[in-house]
Amino acid sequence: MKAIGKTVKRVDGFEKALGYSQYTPDIYIKGMLYAEVVYPDAAHGILKSINIEDAMKVPGVVKIATYKDVPNNRMGIVTKDMQLLVPAGGKVRFEADPIALVAAESPQAAKEAAKKVKFEIEKLKPVLSIDEALKNEVIVNGERNDAFHKKIRRGNIEEAFKNSDLIIEMDFETGYQEQAYLETQGVLAIWDGTYMTIYGSMQCPYYVQNDVAEVLNLPLNRVTVIQMETGGAFGGKEDVPSYVAAKAALLSYLTRRPVKLIYKRDEDMRETSKRHPSKSYYKVGFTKDGKITAVEIKAYLDMGAYSTLSPIVMFRTLTHAAGAYAVDNVKVDVWGVYTNRVPCGAFRGFGSPQVLFAMESVMDEAAKRLGIDPYEIRYKNAIEVGKAISTGQVLKSSVGATKTLEYVKEMSNYEELKKEVEEFNKKNRFKKRGLGWSHTIYGVSLGAAGQHLDGAAANLQVKSDGTATVMIGNTEMGQGAKTTMALIVAEVLGIPIERITVLQPNTSVLQDSGPTVASRTTVYSGNALRLAAEKIRDNIIAFIKENGWAQNVEIDYGVWKLDGKEVPIEEIVQKANNANVKLVEVQWYKTRPLRYDQETGAGEAYVAYTFSTQLSLVEVDLLTGKPQALKVWVSHDIGKVINLDGAIGQVHGGVVQGMGYAIMEEIKHSEDGKMLVTNFNNYVVPTIRDIPDIEVKFVEEEFEGGPFGAKGLGEPSLMSSPPSIANAVSNAVGIRFNKLPVTPEDILLKTC
Repeated sequence: MKAIGKTVKRVDGFEKALGYSQYTPDIYIKGMLYAEVVYPDAAHGILKSINIEDAMKVPGVVKIATYKDVPNNRMGIVTKDMQLLVPAGGKVRFEADPIALVAAESPQAAKEAAKKVKFEIEKLKPVLSIDEALKNEVIVNGERNDAFHKKIRRGNIEEAFKNSDLIIEMDFETGYQEQAYLETQGVLAIWDGTYMTIYGSMQCPYYVQNDVAEVLNLPLNRVTVIQMETGGAFGGKEDVPSYVAAKAALLSYLTRRPVKLIYKRDEDMRETSKRHPSKSYYKVGFTKDGKITAVEIKAYLDMGAYSTLSPIVMFRTLTHAAGAYAVDNVKVDVWGVYTNRVPCGAFRGFGSPQVLFAMESVMDEAAKRLGIDPYEIRYKNAIEVGKAISTGQVLKSSVGATKTLEYVKEMSNYEELKKEVEEFNKKNRFKKRGLGWSHTIYGVSLGAAGQHLDGAAANLQVKSDGTATVMIGNTEMGQGAKTTMALIVAEVLGIPIERITVLQPNTSVLQDSGPTVASRTTVYSGNALRLAAEKIRDNIIAFIKENGWAQNVEIDYGVWKLDGKEVPIEEIVQKANNANVKLVEVQWYKTRPLRYDQETGAGEAYVAYTFSTQLSLVEVDLLTGKPQALKVWVSHDIGKVINLDGAIGQVHGGVVQGMGYAIMEEIKHSEDGKMLVTNFNNYVVPTIRDIPDIEVKFVEEEFEGGPFGAKGLGEPSLMSSPPSIANAVSNAVGIRFNKLPVTPEDILLKTC
């Protein structure tokens, strides 16, 4: 490989490091108005009335919008179960359900006016837990709180449990996790009387385009969305920017002036989506030598007040609930449940960390009861070529599961490490160390539930000076996608990556390329870009041969070899351009249809799978209860490493973010449904002092459908971490924790 897998500088690194990059809050346009959102003071109630008279008297206020001003007030990605603004007589379903919007000449005027909007709410009893919601005594939304259900039915569960030597039955619970992106949600909307243009921090520009057009009753060709540099997303900027953009777009539509809406941190945390809290019930059968015989699971996800992306999240919960193991007898039920809390949606891992924590805890418990090493029980059940996952999909290639296990065992010098931990624990009374394994699976793509969106476009232009410009339909939000795309072009055409510019997505230029989620950017946009680069390469080679310039053409990094003679790429491109050779291509890539039965949950759930193994060493202070991760060994089968430094960075970030979910991050609510954690001063996230030593090794079992064999890494890098860290804490103190996060208070309550 000339470029793929090499260590390179990020193509967007220089501008970001020096502060040159333009983010949404950096934009200032003459005549721009500032927006503010008015929120209710109740988690559940009926909005009886709303009065804006006093608020409109605030100097500088231009417009205050209520439900009466919205052309189409129904919203929702999957189900239209929410409104942009709560109407009078309608339900307030959580504490940050917007009821009015203010546009003013200054942020101060907008804020003052928002405080003066008067409203009356008839308060209703809020539903604040999954257990309470399942009673269906107080209905939050629709006809039932347990509104969505998905299932898998395979094999003969009853017979398999009868023939099991060991049955593990355990309950699990997980809490919220906030995406904690550094840049809050924000957009700028500009309506010129004919066209609406949206600039914003987002990861799915086409979602925003569709939703803004629907809210304003505009055709799609009159709404253009341009993604600005985005300061982190982690799933939190998938569907949420649609609701943010619709607010600013409505105000701009009504005032015919540019409107900027930038959320403050407390607004962002109270209104925008989180990782779903969950409750799950596991029953897993084993033979005496540790082979899984049957898996029966009931899992409940707290959707919050609106379903947003929950039905799609539930599909991944369903298909990942039995873990990364070969199992023939499966019964899984997943429910999405409405409560009067913040709506939950996309978060790195997308519904799978909750159940992978549960399954990996079961594996540890089974190993303990059977007297088998936690590594061995995972290795015995690992997926190999020719074996089927929980949906019955038989994997025929690109399966590096056992290699990831072997690599981690080797890297950590596991047998010696166990002895060192045992010796440490003998010598220390108040500090204990533990080891925790995890072995996880991740389905690449949107899968059978979202394959109608699994396509992507790429535009590539090679300029006459040998530089290149790229635009893809997926987004860069910090994960390194721009560098990965530049490396693909560099590999095919030999253009050095510092001569390749990757532009921000623009919905008016490229076809809807689906959301930037599910670790799909490298596979879908990467393949589309590879096809475009190959077309241009073939055009140039044909020109060279037809004109007798050379018959033997080899491409190297920065130069082409024509009959053995090195010629700079810029010289070749200059001649091709002057001869009117086509040097621009737009290509589209999609994967084949998946055969999946939605009724039984059996069949092909995803186009490919990554596999991950992690071993974590933690130390627990028994006097304070504080757990600390000391070292992590982790291996990921990602098909092919395209951007080496980027891949290592993804793993480091994922390990740390997953560690936060496992032992730190917690959101609590008051008895009346108010979120008590609304800022980084009381929401605890890992800092640089908490980061463990991380050792990474990749397995490259190439995927024939990926660019150069790549499969993706963004989400898997987090998913291995929570169960591994949690298992290590349980191992250190000798007590099984079945709830995330495992806080110092939890540890002290169980050990004192």
